[in-house]
Amino acid sequence: MTTLICDCNRTMPLAPDALGQVMGEPLAPHSLLCRREAGDYQQAIRGTDTVVVACTQETRLFEELGRATEGAVAPVRFVNIRETGGWSRDARHAMPKIAALLAAAHLPEPEPVATVTYRSAGRLLIIGPLDQAEAAAAMLDDVLEVTLFAPAPGQGAGRQTRRYPVIAGAIESLTGRLGAFELTWSQRNPIDLDLCTRCNACVAACPEGAIGLDYQVDLNRCTGHRDCTAACTVAGAIDFQRSPITAAESFDLVLDLGEQPQFVRHAPPQGYFTWRDRNPATLLRLREMVGEFDKPKFFDYKQSLCAHSRNEMEGCRACVDICSAQAISSDKHHQRIVVDPYLCVGCGACTTVCPSGALSYTYPRNGDQGLKLRTLLNTYSRAGGKDAVLLLHSQQAGQDLIEALGRAAQLGQASGVPANVIPVPLWHTASTGPDLWLSAIAWGASQIAVLLTDEEAPQYQEGLKAQMGIAQEILNGLGYTGHHLHLLNATDPAALDRELRLVAERAPAVPNETARFATAPEKRTTLSLALDHLIAWAPARAAEAIALPQGAPGLGAPFGAIAVNKDACTLCMSCVSACPANALKDNSQLPQLRFIESNCVQCGLCEKTCPEDAIALVPRLLLSDQRKQAVVLNEAQPFHCIRCNKAFGTQKGVDAMLQRLGGHSMFQGAALERLKMCGDCRVIDMYSSSDEARITDL
Repeated sequence: MTTLICDCNRTMPLAPDALGQVMGEPLAPHSLLCRREAGDYQQAIRGTDTVVVACTQETRLFEELGRATEGAVAPVRFVNIRETGGWSRDARHAMPKIAALLAAAHLPEPEPVATVTYRSAGRLLIIGPLDQAEAAAAMLDDVLEVTLFAPAPGQGAGRQTRRYPVIAGAIESLTGRLGAFELTWSQRNPIDLDLCTRCNACVAACPEGAIGLDYQVDLNRCTGHRDCTAACTVAGAIDFQRSPITAAESFDLVLDLGEQPQFVRHAPPQGYFTWRDRNPATLLRLREMVGEFDKPKFFDYKQSLCAHSRNEMEGCRACVDICSAQAISSDKHHQRIVVDPYLCVGCGACTTVCPSGALSYTYPRNGDQGLKLRTLLNTYSRAGGKDAVLLLHSQQAGQDLIEALGRAAQLGQASGVPANVIPVPLWHTASTGPDLWLSAIAWGASQIAVLLTDEEAPQYQEGLKAQMGIAQEILNGLGYTGHHLHLLNATDPAALDRELRLVAERAPAVPNETARFATAPEKRTTLSLALDHLIAWAPARAAEAIALPQGAPGLGAPFGAIAVNKDACTLCMSCVSACPANALKDNSQLPQLRFIESNCVQCGLCEKTCPEDAIALVPRLLLSDQRKQAVVLNEAQPFHCIRCNKAFGTQKGVDAMLQRLGGHSMFQGAALERLKMCGDCRVIDMYSSSDEARITDL
């Protein structure tokens, strides 16, 4: 690859020789790459190798230059080193960070992810007062097929000239997404709006003024004179005896003008727009929503790993509870969750709180994200950087805030992004969790900071805070003193400036050795690799296990042990069949309940399934290698068949069964004795006993 750097009219103190040594290529200095030195850019893009341009300010200009340059075939990538490092009070010490950002831009492009396709024919439903709806429709009807919905009488007068179909009534439900909305409403208006000619005879005739120019009857004001009916005898549009009907219709798009939106979730479905702020940009976006649209399929789901339910009993529901788009629902009958890819907005919060890794994020995939973080940290360290802080931020509001901070720093109004803080843009800040955070600490990061603005759903902050609390408990329990994980809340450059300065000045304890492992596709595997490294280089261990907070899955610990009450446990093995993580095992040779602690996701299905209430969860991190080994939690003497002496069940289990059934009328005498026999002998005894009634005797 070829790298082009520019100090932007000498406003950044770049060091081309030092950067080139780290990057392994000669770097020519530029000050006006987008103007008088643009020839160097044109020369570079005539090759076939990817060109990395260290400028995002003039991305559009460079793209236009590329189209105008003969023989320009090289792919071009752009990376921001100005607002993220060069425009800062610490700019002279930011060379390691700039090298890291350039190195990350050189990484191969991730493999394409699967996509989800929306299809819209432009059928638009506008909900709201008739006058406002008609005004909005007038700006859209040249490209969209508009239908108006008037939800209540007396909310605005329609124009005399009918230009759009109008339906009215009470909305019963509005579901769906772009290209597939379904509106269901009850129609109670005595005036049939399809038959109504807007002659206004009913309006003039009504003595109570119960009919407005939206041509709906306000039944609370109507006293039953029926003068309106008499005035409409020719058209026959008014009938007070008409039974209310429920109707349904499909639309591709919805524009909601009401004060209370039809979708109250934080992330409404694609294709649904509100217009309370009367922002013209909303109507411009609607005009473009005709045709086919693709978006990434942001997740992968492996049902075999899912701890949501077993035998219609619910365990973990962390993903269902945290989803701000209501794209995830429970299907306990099929022992799984269902994710609607059309409603999913790609926040990744479900993958962050998923304890088992059944849901994994794909934009980018775990391996690609891990490679990027590892490259940033390794390059930063090779360039002489110390105490690296990864600042995870969104590509929308977070990126805008960092750029605003960089501009303020250039104008002397702020300090800017500190030299040891490396910004990392994400599609969404909720998409990373303890597996990547702890891996980054193992790879050499001093701290991880996640920047939250006002674009995240409230439950995301709660989920991230809980996950960070668990990861921090582990680090401190291993002797890594200080605070390594931070949630930064900022909505303006000044607030972000203060937060970053506080973080950058800290230096918590980290491992003495940098890890070399790569992230695995599976979340639990990556987490295990990170923990192994952190445990191996732990400064101090307070105990053999670190106690972790207990809570609902997603808010509590994702690993731990279980405690079994041996006096109550009958070794029925119901817990083994319920365990989705293969943490609980039986023994085909002996009545034993075994447990592998590293597999346990603390979903609670074993606890809920146990008929004896003999199981309790113990959230913790066991520090010895025993957490990866099978240990016996309970065992018992086998019970031997009283007829053939074959072992079956346990002594305790059979005793409990005899005690519970001994008083039942169906289990007296020989029938009770058969409970002490194996399955084969039970059948033989039934057919050989002279006391048993047989159908042949009839």
